[in-house]
Amino acid sequence: MEEEQGSHVPPLSSGKSSLQGLDIAHAFFKPLLQSAPPSSTKRHTKVSVIGAGNVGMAIAQTILTQDLTDELALVDAKPEKLRGEMLDLQHAAAFLPRTRILASVDYSVTTGSDLCIVTAGARQIPGESRLNLVQRNVALFSDIVPRLASHSPDSILLIVSNPVDVLTYVAWKLSGFPSNRVIGSGTNLDSSRFRFLIADHLDVNAQDVQAYIVGEHGDSSVALWSSISVGGVPVLSFLEKKEIAYEKEALERIHKAVIGSAYEVIRLKGYTSWAIGYSVASLARSLLRDQRRIHPVSVLAKGFYGMDAGEVFLSLPAQLGRGGVLAVTHVHLTDEEAERLRDSANAILEVQNQLHLGGGGGGGGV
Repeated sequence: MEEEQGSHVPPLSSGKSSLQGLDIAHAFFKPLLQSAPPSSTKRHTKVSVIGAGNVGMAIAQTILTQDLTDELALVDAKPEKLRGEMLDLQHAAAFLPRTRILASVDYSVTTGSDLCIVTAGARQIPGESRLNLVQRNVALFSDIVPRLASHSPDSILLIVSNPVDVLTYVAWKLSGFPSNRVIGSGTNLDSSRFRFLIADHLDVNAQDVQAYIVGEHGDSSVALWSSISVGGVPVLSFLEKKEIAYEKEALERIHKAVIGSAYEVIRLKGYTSWAIGYSVASLARSLLRDQRRIHPVSVLAKGFYGMDAGEVFLSLPAQLGRGGVLAVTHVHLTDEEAERLRDSANAILEVQNQLHLGGGGGGGGV
């Protein structure tokens, strides 16, 4: 998703037909007499996606097909591409749930959003670590986040741009939002890849595998082997009780495959998009529909699992609902896993400490 801030361009048309002026709707339908107004309790949901690149459009398309919002606003700095993407989606209206689709280079189109999803950022270069992207994206966020916070002060910010943990921290600082309303997509997708590889290894359905990758969304991520279960059966304790030998090296190879899988996709097709689209849509569903599901997402980790070194965002299994992050799950960590998690936090803090951001977030804890 290459994204650059350009000069002001007027908002794009929402794509409504010029025939609307002929009042055709009234010719087709006769209103009921003495009808009551719509219920005041009916909720209108609005989602904004910032960045109309490959990832942003994969997320937008998945949200549309899963009927997660009543209104979808797209923002990008490239007006022609943005209008083309909007029209392309609008032309699929006959095959999709009814959703109003808007697009503009002007952030006012995001006004009143329940959820703002930020995907804008420099594209990851093959072989480049996610943390190397940070300096190229902080300046961009300094322009984007305050505008979103101004137009939708009660929204939830969901950061997808990489390096997601550092940029979620940046978004928190720039927005002034309480930390429970600033979330990074984190290792939600890493955990999905992890579950897939374990399921493939054991020849079972991935939906029957409970497994988490936590920590940084990147090279220092931590696989929580001690808490993996398949069909409700804890894997490692089962193997130990049955005295079934397993090699730790084999487990590490699966974790390394998780870390390398995104780089492999980038090497082969230049970017990742479809999997992150489904991953973010699952987060949007949990948030907007108050599902209270557990997702490993990037949250303010201070005070959890003995991490008190500083204000760092990294992925922990968190309960998500209409208020954003509702709680962090008490997952048992081995001493080795806890140490690796702290090392992951320190790797992120090392980058954050070079940013020297002014201001502060709105809330202290998750």
